[in-house]
Amino acid sequence: MNPDAGPDSAPENTSAAEPAESAADATGGRPSGLSRRGLFGLVGAGAAGLVVGGAAGAAAGTAAASASSQRNAIYPFYGTRQAGITTPAQDRLHFASYDMAAGAGRDDLIELLQDWTYAAARMTQGLEVTDGGAVGGSPLAPPADTGEALGLPAAGLTITFGFGPTLFSTEDGEDRFGIAAQRPELLTRLPRFSGDSLRPELGGGDLCIQACADDPQVAVHAIRNLSRIAFGRASIRWSQLGFGRTSSTSTSQLTPRNLFGFKDGTANVKSEDTKLVDDQVFVGSTDSPAWLAGGSYLVTRKIRMIIETWDRTRLEEQERVIGRDKGEGAPLSGGTEFTEPDFEAETGAGTPAIDTDAHVRLAHPTVNKGASLLRRGYNFVDGNDELGRLDAGLFFMSYQRSPEQFIGIQRSLAADALNEYIKHVGSAIFAIPPGAREGSYVGAPLFA
Repeated sequence: MNPDAGPDSAPENTSAAEPAESAADATGGRPSGLSRRGLFGLVGAGAAGLVVGGAAGAAAGTAAASASSQRNAIYPFYGTRQAGITTPAQDRLHFASYDMAAGAGRDDLIELLQDWTYAAARMTQGLEVTDGGAVGGSPLAPPADTGEALGLPAAGLTITFGFGPTLFSTEDGEDRFGIAAQRPELLTRLPRFSGDSLRPELGGGDLCIQACADDPQVAVHAIRNLSRIAFGRASIRWSQLGFGRTSSTSTSQLTPRNLFGFKDGTANVKSEDTKLVDDQVFVGSTDSPAWLAGGSYLVTRKIRMIIETWDRTRLEEQERVIGRDKGEGAPLSGGTEFTEPDFEAETGAGTPAIDTDAHVRLAHPTVNKGASLLRRGYNFVDGNDELGRLDAGLFFMSYQRSPEQFIGIQRSLAADALNEYIKHVGSAIFAIPPGAREGSYVGAPLFA
């Protein structure tokens, strides 16, 4: 809950674009579409003789994209930096972490990334995952697209890929894909933090995909179809659905609220502050390793909120814990939402206006050697637990130039008064490669 002219200066690829007119515009180095294995993943091994094609699928996808209204942006997939980082935060999330299959080799990994790039470039333009799609293939074989996004616009879909530490070397030290020497020094498992109650099944992973959209069905469709493409090469380790973004990544967006009812992300890094973005979010051209320049590091934390306890806490205590008022979101030192907190201000009784253990104080850059994070968190409700309590909270995601930024802030939060009401149950870290250029694929510099 913490609040290529050279990669240092190039913006993320987030400008709106028109839908691709054909599959050839989004091939990712595969002008004829998915690899043979990728097609098997889509239609199943029983359809080995199937030729997927025809104008119907492309026409259906183009029609879906053209149905986009003004509120449904289309973001280019290709660019110097991956979309889905400084892109204006969408309302819905489907996040998935994957493990490569036992026995998979370097060629399998490269081919998977090529297939994923091809499909992602199409889906983010409002097209079906491949030509033929849901209804344009053989009626005697499973469709190449699951079809639940037929007729829907792109809905601002962004698909962002990442690499976990174990992709480079397993915990036993095995270099499965010949890339151990290319592992970023900073890409290691996060240390244990005070109060962690981590569940192994909610963390880690070789690869990750973040799909964000303004329509939940579009986001789910993306993960579902990319998972089908991965069949036999990688499988989902864990996943998370999110709703109600808990951050704004653009000054054009209003600050949203988390499930505790407070505005969340008031002081978040905004895309318009390009100097701060370059300094704090993206790996620079002088950083190491060179293949990651223009990329970033992603930290995910699944944070369970103890909703029932919080809901029985008096308002003044809730505000003291956060350090802001619940309505306006202004710091308790005075002003409005975007007034800079004054940590020297005192109450009439001579006590700090913002308590020394308040969340807003401990998460502030002035307490953390100037470190900032770009947050893209989402609320979640995963039903209830065995005691009838809501299994709900925040799926925290932050992008930063170095994991040390997150680690330092999280250690500051060891004394956070908010810790009484939250529990960290999942944790993962990924290196986010730079964007892909047309004719190539995500992560290509790693294998050069």
